[in-house]
Amino acid sequence: MADPNFWSDRAEAQARSEELANVKREVARWEGLVSDLGALQELIAIAGDDAAHLPELTEQARALERILGAIETEKRFSGKYDRGNAVLSLFAGAGGKDAEDWAAMLRRMYERWAERKGFRVRTLHEHFGELEGPSGWGIKNLSLAVEGPYAYGNLKYENGVHRLVRISPFDASKRRHTSFALVEVMPKLVAPEDVAIKPEDIRVDFFRSSGPGGQNVNKRETAVRMTHIPTNIQVAVQVERTQERNREIALELLRARIYRRRVEEQDREAARIKGETVSIEWGSQIRSYVLHPYQLVKDHRTGCETAKVEAVLDGDLDAFLEAELRSESGAGSPEPDASP
Repeated sequence: MADPNFWSDRAEAQARSEELANVKREVARWEGLVSDLGALQELIAIAGDDAAHLPELTEQARALERILGAIETEKRFSGKYDRGNAVLSLFAGAGGKDAEDWAAMLRRMYERWAERKGFRVRTLHEHFGELEGPSGWGIKNLSLAVEGPYAYGNLKYENGVHRLVRISPFDASKRRHTSFALVEVMPKLVAPEDVAIKPEDIRVDFFRSSGPGGQNVNKRETAVRMTHIPTNIQVAVQVERTQERNREIALELLRARIYRRRVEEQDREAARIKGETVSIEWGSQIRSYVLHPYQLVKDHRTGCETAKVEAVLDGDLDAFLEAELRSESGAGSPEPDASP
C-alpha cells in the first residue's frame, strides 16, 4: 500500500484494502478470544468451590462459546467470494402495488439484518414505485452494497423468489393477496480475470437520478445504465455524483451479474447431467412469509420455519441462513422453531 501506484487501479486497491482490514479484524478477534479465555481460567482458579461466582463464570463461558460457534460457522464458507462483500438486488414481481410494498419490506429486513451484523449498507440504485404504502415508498427495483466479513457467504442463500401472503393494505375490501419479489445476490468486486468483458460488448446510457414518486433529484445526467449486449444483462447506478464513478461501479455490478449467470448455468448443466429437474422460474419461491390467516415464515429448501414473523421481518434471519449453510455442508438443519 506504500507503493505510489497502489491506487492507480481503484477496484484492485479497494479489494486489497478490504482484504487487509479483514485480516486485521480476524487477528484482533483471535487475540481477544485468547485474552478472554485466559481471564476466565484465572477467575475459575480464584473462585475455587465458591458457588456465588457460578452465574458470572457461566455467562462468560457461554459468551466464549458463542464466539467459537460463529468462527465454526465461518469455516464452512468455502466459496471463492464467500469472505467478501455482496450486492443484493430486489425486484418487485407479480402483485402490483402490494409487490412494490413487499420489496420495500424486504429492503428493511435486509438492512436490519446487516445492522445486527455490524455490516455497512450503501444504496447503489433505487427505482421507486408511484405510491407510498405502510413500508414507505414502494420499490420497483433496488441494489444495495452490503459490506462486511462473509457478507456474500451469508447472503448468497437468499437468492431466489420470496412470497408474501397478507391482507392487502391497498384493498378496500380487505382481501388476502399474494405478492412476489425476486432477491438476487452477487459477490462484489468479482476479479476481472474471472469475467472478461470486451469494451465493444457494452452499451452505456446516462440519465437523471430519480427519487420517490418519480421526481428528479439530480438535474445532471450522472446516473449510468450499462448493458452487456451479448447477454442483455443490464445494471444501473446512481449513487455517486459523477458519471465516471457511477460508471466504475456499474462495471463492477455488470461483471458480478455475468459471473452469477455463469455459475447458474453451470449448476443447471450439472443437474441435467445428474438427471435432476431444477426449476428457476419466477413462481418457484424459496421462502414464504405468511401474515394471514396464520403467522409463519417457512424456507422451502431446508424446512426451517418459525411463527415469529415480526422478528424475521425485523432482520432476525440467522436461523434460516444457518439452516441453508448446514444443508449445503451436509451437517443437517436445526429443528424448526414454531413457537409464537
